[in-house]
Amino acid sequence: MPVLIYSLLRLALFAVCTVALAFAGMGWLFAVILGAVLAGVLSYLVLPGPRDRAAQWLQARSERRGDRPRLSRRAQEDAAVEDAAVDSAAVDHAAVDESVVEEGEADRAQSARPSPNSTP
Repeated sequence: MPVLIYSLLRLALFAVCTVALAFAGMGWLFAVILGAVLAGVLSYLVLPGPRDRAAQWLQARSERRGDRPRLSRRAQEDAAVEDAAVDSAAVDHAAVDESVVEEGEADRAQSARPSPNSTP
């Protein structure tokens, strides 16, 4: 319930700001945009109590839920398959990187040796 109250207060603040700006001579589009920004700032400054109560209510609700899975069983299976694919791709990518580094070191070692045609 505190989330609903806080949301309604923010909506009312937005409506008041938008209407006030529109009647002040701004066009409706600019009044809506500036009203949203102004209402966001004002809600942060003017509504700390309702915001804190809403946050506490949401936190308590989350703690009551406990460790229940937030995804369906099928979504969890899909996530596990995707994680396994990403992990195997990372291992394959690391192996490719190592072979590229080894080739690069061999090329540098070979280029460090003077060629028989060069003069010192």
